[in-house]
Amino acid sequence: MQLLVKHIRQLVTVAAHGKRMKAGREMRELGIVENGSVLVQDGVIAWVGRTDQLGVAIEEDATVIDGDGCIMLPGFIDAHTHLLFAGSRADEFAERASGKSYQEIAGAGGGILSTVHATRSATKKDLKKVASQRLDAMLQHGTTTAEVKSGYCLTEEGELKLLEAMKELMDEHYATIIPTFLGAHAVPPEYAGRSDDYVELLTGHLLPLVAQRGLARYCDVFCENGYFTVDQSRRLLTKARELGLGVKIHADQLNQIGASRLGSELRATSVDHLERIDSEGIDALKESGSVAVALPGVSFFMNERYAPARRLIDAGIPVAVASDFNPGTCMAFSIPLMMTIACTQMGLTPEEAITASTLNGAAAVGYSQFVGSVEVGKNADLVLYDVPDYRHLAYYFGLNHVAKVIKKGTILEF
Repeated sequence: MQLLVKHIRQLVTVAAHGKRMKAGREMRELGIVENGSVLVQDGVIAWVGRTDQLGVAIEEDATVIDGDGCIMLPGFIDAHTHLLFAGSRADEFAERASGKSYQEIAGAGGGILSTVHATRSATKKDLKKVASQRLDAMLQHGTTTAEVKSGYCLTEEGELKLLEAMKELMDEHYATIIPTFLGAHAVPPEYAGRSDDYVELLTGHLLPLVAQRGLARYCDVFCENGYFTVDQSRRLLTKARELGLGVKIHADQLNQIGASRLGSELRATSVDHLERIDSEGIDALKESGSVAVALPGVSFFMNERYAPARRLIDAGIPVAVASDFNPGTCMAFSIPLMMTIACTQMGLTPEEAITASTLNGAAAVGYSQFVGSVEVGKNADLVLYDVPDYRHLAYYFGLNHVAKVIKKGTILEF
């Protein structure tokens, strides 16, 4: 079955030419085709080029879309989300607006553990329903692939409930989900003062169970003061790797304790946050091959320090931009909004922000062989935007400019 989208004002291919990600000045190379066309065959991109050079056979029953006046990008890849949760923390938002810090709120029983309480009480059916609604909204804003973490139950039964909900959604929803086990999101209240015992539970029982059941592609850990130490994180992630899972790490968000260096040591697929990365951490990342995932929405929402994305790019490190959509520190999933913040507050160019949200986002979830650029052989995850120029996506912020979403060759209706 064929689909042809033709007369695209600007076709932004983010062409990788066989590379799984871009670094340094390459992040500014978008591979723009004026008056472009994309031919899709059975959900896969079959041809890309100028409309006036279209030289392949088009079937009589092919679906044809005129993209005149619109631009097209590959679907965004949100490489860091916590979208599977119940409840709200709007009260904490109001408390922070009144001057309380994140740490003060967490110390009083709020923060992650507040969401843990609500999510433990929710049924898998209820969690799937709200997650499906969020995925619908993400698709409507141009995000076609999202990494989704567990971590809001912190019990065997609850974490398996979250991962099983993800697995079912992977079969039921148009969005592509990359499942990540984040049992080490926080120390559960039942293990207060006994974090080593909780790590032993994860490494000795829950991680092997998750791997055996094929419920996650990655394992993540919040390596931070008051959460999990570098040594505990190393034990967790090393065990995950032994079990065949990829590894990710929340690093250098609130304090500098060596988390990014640990991620580099383990050659994690991605090292995320990095608001407090230091020179030693940057040097280590440069040699690791890991993708640095910046989360500008968190710094904006929390009014805190931004990751030094400009410095990371200039050092030759591949940078991705993601939302970190979660109830406590970033209740937003619009990648164009994240691009705007990345450009205005982190020093990225519009071109770098696009690469960071597409190809490099795909690399951050180990999926760039399938998505992240408009190239022959990749999945036809394509989005048309009703703007005259790709720079408008970050420039003209606060509006959703999506005109049409195509997922694996299927035109979605909302």
